[in-house]
Amino acid sequence: MRRRRHFALAALICAPLWAPPTVQGATALETLTVEATPAPLERVLDGRVEAVNQATVSAQTAGRVAEILYDVNDFVPAGAVILRLRATEQRSGLEQAQATLREAVARESEAQAHYARTRNLHDVDAASKSQLEEATAGRDAAVARLAAARAGLEAAREGLGYTEVRAPYAGVVTARLVEVGEAVRPGTALMSGLSLQYLRVAVDLPQSVVEHVRGIRKAAVYVDGRRTEATGLTIFPQASSAANTFRARVDLPENAVDLYPGMLVKVGFIVGETRRLSIPVSALIVRSEVTAVYVLGEHDRPSLRQVRVGHRTDGRVEILAGLTDGERIAVDPVAAAQALRDAAVTRQ
Repeated sequence: MRRRRHFALAALICAPLWAPPTVQGATALETLTVEATPAPLERVLDGRVEAVNQATVSAQTAGRVAEILYDVNDFVPAGAVILRLRATEQRSGLEQAQATLREAVARESEAQAHYARTRNLHDVDAASKSQLEEATAGRDAAVARLAAARAGLEAAREGLGYTEVRAPYAGVVTARLVEVGEAVRPGTALMSGLSLQYLRVAVDLPQSVVEHVRGIRKAAVYVDGRRTEATGLTIFPQASSAANTFRARVDLPENAVDLYPGMLVKVGFIVGETRRLSIPVSALIVRSEVTAVYVLGEHDRPSLRQVRVGHRTDGRVEILAGLTDGERIAVDPVAAAQALRDAAVTRQ
């Protein structure tokens, strides 16, 4: 009799554990049926961001560096003076050209007057034909010297303007290559910079996907889970003989956020179409290095299941493994976890 009582008591204690698992309030959970939908088939490759506008400014005249107005990492507006050279020689050349122009104007005026007088005398037979020809040649020579003097003045002004080095476009200084007091000559590199307004990504395309990419001509750049659609795509017509790849340039939108030259990014090239599973990002639960979702199984009991995710776009995330088409998941993982806790308390 005592042994039978022990068996009956053990059966009474263990009975709740053998009962079919149910979750109180499970019907109140908001659920979502996972369905595969058509999506672009991408070939993801590594690429490096580069600036469309990047250059090294060089000296166009000889001189000594008098002033450097910008340094590395400084933002420079378009057309701003970034460096000045001592302009003593160029200013003297400008003054000489101005004096030469004044002389040429006077000589030309005198030659014109002489020609007019000689022409009038020739018309009344008071001057010979040779005298008229001499006056005409003198006038033409004076006009030519005046044109040369004006051109010389423009060249002198241009040379003086070369002593002020200006930024060709708005950008950021990446390198300063000279110091104050250093002598430079035409062609000497002075300062390097680039513009962050227009960026692109350089990628090496495998030969196997080049024709698909050329036909579809769509790509996107992925950075920190954010997808940025490309605005243009250029594929070089010649392959690299060493790697059998084609260089491609993926143009980014103007003033792309959080992208800088030199960064390594992922570039997805559209090569076809496939069907993929995706769920709202809010349905994911991340615990340390585990990414999971609550899947509703038998008797609508949620269970935590690890998944492998892909790209995130517009509040949704691609599921690469862990879920199948037609399964139901909890939209709110916090509510699902609370439901499990409530069920555990009820069983106790």
